[in-house]
Amino acid sequence: KIWTENWPGWFQTFGESNPHRPPEDVAFSVARFFGKGGSVQNYYVYHGGTNFDRTAGGPFITTSYDYDAPIDEYGLKRFPKWAHLKELHKSIKLCEHSLLFGNSTLLSLGPQQEADVYTDHSGGCVAFLANIDSEKDKVVTFRNRQYDLPAWSVSILPDCKNVVFNTAKVRSQTLMVDMVPETLQASKPDQWSIFTERIGIWDKNDFVRNEFVDHINTTKDSTDYLWHTTSFDVDRNYPASGNHPILNIGSKGHAVHAFLNNMLIGSAYGNGSESSFSVQMPINLKAGKNEIALLSMTVGLKSAGPYYEWVGAGLTSVNISGMQNGTMDLSSNNWAYKIGLEGEHYRLFKPDQGNNQRWRPQSEPPKHQPLTWYKVNVDVPQGDDPVGLDMQSMGKGLVWLNGNAIGRYWPRTSPTDDRCTPSCDYRGKFSPNKCRAGCGKPTQRWYHVPRSWFHPSGNTLVVFEEQGGDPTKITFSRRVATSVCSFVSENYPSIDLESWDKSISDENPLAAKVQLSCPKGKNISSIKFASFGDPSGTCRSYQQGSCHHPDSLSVVEKACLNINSCTVSLSDEGFGEDPCPGVTKTLAIEADCS
Repeated sequence: KIWTENWPGWFQTFGESNPHRPPEDVAFSVARFFGKGGSVQNYYVYHGGTNFDRTAGGPFITTSYDYDAPIDEYGLKRFPKWAHLKELHKSIKLCEHSLLFGNSTLLSLGPQQEADVYTDHSGGCVAFLANIDSEKDKVVTFRNRQYDLPAWSVSILPDCKNVVFNTAKVRSQTLMVDMVPETLQASKPDQWSIFTERIGIWDKNDFVRNEFVDHINTTKDSTDYLWHTTSFDVDRNYPASGNHPILNIGSKGHAVHAFLNNMLIGSAYGNGSESSFSVQMPINLKAGKNEIALLSMTVGLKSAGPYYEWVGAGLTSVNISGMQNGTMDLSSNNWAYKIGLEGEHYRLFKPDQGNNQRWRPQSEPPKHQPLTWYKVNVDVPQGDDPVGLDMQSMGKGLVWLNGNAIGRYWPRTSPTDDRCTPSCDYRGKFSPNKCRAGCGKPTQRWYHVPRSWFHPSGNTLVVFEEQGGDPTKITFSRRVATSVCSFVSENYPSIDLESWDKSISDENPLAAKVQLSCPKGKNISSIKFASFGDPSGTCRSYQQGSCHHPDSLSVVEKACLNINSCTVSLSDEGFGEDPCPGVTKTLAIEADCS
C-alpha cells in the first residue's frame, strides 16, 4: 500500500477563511494506515511554501502556500503538529521489524474498537489499538490489560504491552508565533517615487474585435491584465431624462476593474469555488461620447479538474440597462484590446533597467489612488528572523523587492460566517471545511520575503496597486516565536521514545511530564499561566477548573524561569498533597520567551 498524498492541512484561496487540520487527526490517519499494512506514506505538503511571482494556481489560490504544514511557509517548525508527528514516526520506527516481517491479526475489542497485531518469528509483537468511534472514549481490554482509548485515536504498543504513543494525546508543546511589525525604514528623506498607469489603451492597441476574446488565450499568461475599451454616444437630452442606468458585466473570471470616462466605478471578482461572476454597477453618463475601459484580470490559472486546460477566463457580456430605449448591448461593439500594463512594458519592477526617468519623486505618496506604481528605498529589517511584508493597508496588486517578485497581494476579507467554529474538534472524518478560523479577517495579510533577497543597503520595494490603498502603512514584520504552552495529563504516555527498548519493565512507569523549550537564543522570561488540576482551554486562553493546586505557579517558576528549556513532572514533589483525589490531573502552562 502506498499513500501518495496525506494532507496535513489545506491550501487557501483569496476571500476565504483559514483551513486547519488538527495534529491529532493527521496522526490518527497515519497510525491507521500503517496499522492496516501500509508501506509508504507521504505528506502533501510537509513544508509549506510561497507562490512567488504569478505562480499561484487555483485560480484564486493565495500567494502563501503554507498549507498548515508541519513546517510553515517561513521554514519554522509548527508546534505541536511537527513534534507530535515526529513522536508518531519514532513510535512506528520502534515497530519496524514486526511490521516488515511479521504476520498480522485483527482482533475486535468492541463495537468500534479493534487491535491490529503483528507477530514475528523472533517473538516480537506489535499492536495498534484503535477507537474509531468519533464521539465516545473507551476503555478496552487487550491481553488481560486495560487501555484508555480516547475517541478517534490509536495507541501504539511496540511490545504489545506498553503504550508509547496515542494519537489524541499531544505531549509536545505549542509554540505561538507572532508577526512583530517594524517600521518601513526609508533610506532617503524624499523616498517615494510614483508612476500612474494610463487608463485603457496606453499605446497603440494590439487589435480590435466586435466581440469578446478569451483572456488566457490572448495574453498567453504573460500577464494578469488585459484592457478592453469601447465608446458610445448618449443623446444630449439624456441627463435630464431621470433614468438611472446600470452597467451590467458578465465574466468567466477572474476579476475586473471598470472605468467610465477615466473614473473607477467599481470592481468585481469570482472566488475559489466559482470563477465566473456577474455584476451590476450604477453609473452616471454624460451627454455625447462616453468611454468604458474594463481591466480584466486573472488570479492564477486552473490547476486541477477535468479538462482544466480548456477552462477559459475573461469578459462574456457588457450592457447598460435603464436607458431611454431600454438596454444598450455593448457586447458586439468595437472593442480595442491592449495586453498588459504600461508599467510592465517598461519593467518598472526592475531597479536596474534604466527606467528611472519614468518615475516621479514625491515626499508624500498619493493614497487611495487606483492604477499606481510606488517605489521606495528601504533598509533591511533587524535580526535574522524570517520576514513578511504587511500589506493590510493596500487593495490588490503585485509587489517586488530588488526586482524579485514577492507575488500577488490581496488582503481580501473573508465573510464573517465562512464556516468558522469557536473550537476545533479533531474527532471524525476530516474535510477542508471542518476546522476553519479567521472569519471576517484578511485572507492573507503578510507576504513572505526571503532574507536572501535583501542587500546590506539600497533595497528597492516596488508596489503596483490596482484599486487604491495607503502605501505609508506598509510595514515589514518579523516572524517571531513569543510564547510556549503545554497541556499534559497524568494518563498521557510517559515513555522516552529516544531511550526505550522492549526489555524495560513497566512495573513502575514514569509519571507524565511537561517539556517546554524556547527557540535558540531565548529564555523563558515569565510564566503567564500554570495550573495543576483540571484546567481547560487552549494556549493563550487556559482557565483554572474546580481543581487547582495553589502552588502550581511557584513549582513551574522554580523549574523554568530564566532558562531556555525545562521539564516539570506531574509527580513533582512541589505539588505535595493531591488537590483532588480521584480526578485525572492535568498540568497546563503558558510561558513567554524573550
